Amino acid sequence: MARYMTKKGYDAILAELDRIWHVERPEVVREVSSAADLGDRSENAAYIYGKQRLRKLDSRMRFLRRQVDAVQPVDETTIATTPHLRFGGIVEVEREDGERFTWRLVDRDESEPKRGRISIQSPVGSALCNKRVGDVIEVKTPAGATEYEILVVRYGADGP
Repeated sequence: MARYMTKKGYDAILAELDRIWHVERPEVVREVSSAADLGDRSENAAYIYGKQRLRKLDSRMRFLRRQVDAVQPVDETTIATTPHLRFGGIVEVEREDGERFTWRLVDRDESEPKRGRISIQSPVGSALCNKRVGDVIEVKTPAGATEYEILVVRYGADGP
């Protein structure tokens, strides 16, 4: 089953891949080449450090390519509105102590709880999935069980 990722998150990964491949990697290759021309590579700190940076960049690109291959991008602005909350949706909830939160359900790689973007794979996100306005969910966390009441479910670009 493919994981979903917002188009914005997917585009950010592609932009990072492009930047590494077309800007950072060629720059490091030039630095390594220049350092190699200086002679003895075994004691050449610039050469050794450059090779390490090159390996890290290549490793990062492999990681990003695996991410891109494993997800299906979804444009959250075009998701059909449904009464049930699902990936890309925005939910307003009230915790049992009266505190309110507004979250968008996103993939774990895009999760930024402080910015109102929670992972659909998280305990809260998975408990909210397929729920509708008026439903009360109980989420068990290491700190204990907490109840949330769903106040609003909406879709579109206007949200976290």
